[in-house]
Amino acid sequence: MAQVMHLTGPVLVGPNDVRSEAWVIGGRMTYAVPSGDHDVTTVPGWVLPGLVDAHSHIGLDAHGATDDATAEAQALADREAGALLLRDAGSPADTRWVQEREDLPRLVRAGRHIARTRRYIRNYAWEVEPDQLVAQVRVEARSGDGWVKLVGDWIDRDTGDLSPCWPADVLAQAVAAAHEEGARVTAHCFGEQSLRDLAAAGTDCVEHACGLDDGTVRSFAEQGIAIVPTLVNIDTFPRIAEAARAKFPDYHRHMLDLHERRYRTIAAAREAGIRVYVGTDAGGSLPHGLVATEVAHLGHAGFTTGEALDAACWAARAWLGWPGLDEGDEADLVVYPEDPRDDLAVLAVPSLVVLRGVAHPT
Repeated sequence: MAQVMHLTGPVLVGPNDVRSEAWVIGGRMTYAVPSGDHDVTTVPGWVLPGLVDAHSHIGLDAHGATDDATAEAQALADREAGALLLRDAGSPADTRWVQEREDLPRLVRAGRHIARTRRYIRNYAWEVEPDQLVAQVRVEARSGDGWVKLVGDWIDRDTGDLSPCWPADVLAQAVAAAHEEGARVTAHCFGEQSLRDLAAAGTDCVEHACGLDDGTVRSFAEQGIAIVPTLVNIDTFPRIAEAARAKFPDYHRHMLDLHERRYRTIAAAREAGIRVYVGTDAGGSLPHGLVATEVAHLGHAGFTTGEALDAACWAARAWLGWPGLDEGDEADLVVYPEDPRDDLAVLAVPSLVVLRGVAHPT
């Protein structure tokens, strides 16, 4: 007798596509009532496609690459939170094995960060000089899943503040090289100037992007450059800045200013039509499983519940080239006890996660 999961709904297939019920048969979605004899499991609740964490670091902790057991625990924490599609935003660990595990979230890898020598966190990135950047970008473009991750700026101890890591002309050559290799480029960026340089270079996405101003907001909107603001990470700026107060006062003031205006900055991006996607910066210094917290931050920045859900769900999956819950799609979904369109806090309490058609209680 065939195993069937009956989702009694509502099933939120898209922002404007709500079905009253659905079934999972053979691991795939269907909206046709099954015929014949079946062993049916009834699942009540509001159903969303699996959430997206578009800035995740599987296999990375505060010291660099983790062992496989730690990486597995990170991925399982994301699965339990309902994040079933992860875009890796740089990891020194080889995590291709994660993609082979049926019980772990789907992973879109960007390979390892590329940073300027001694201008990033130790043991995280390939550290190269400008004359090596283009060649390293080509290597990472070929080894990842269509993404390259650059470190666009970091504290410059000579100037005592955030400063771009790359000459603008070299950055433009690197982005062009990635595009020639068929990869998109994203970049870590806190400050204002590196955002200008990245826009001029034609990047596809920027992580954090807390230094957006009127000029770069217009430029990003015109060029279709997406941002992943990682507001849960920006929340840590006061602590990071405090450690540098005495030695780097300009950096201290700059980081506090970026933090203070974080919601206004992301609201301006939203109002200009910039595509915003949910990412937590999990790994490194932050735990995994924070996707619901990040969505709530978008609500604090003025996003409607529908807009915030789209940034974590339907639009984010389409941006990464992954399906949702259409007829015949693999069943990657999350079930909630209440309607998340009424209250984003519901995302923090999923009642069931289904990955590749297999149910995983939370």
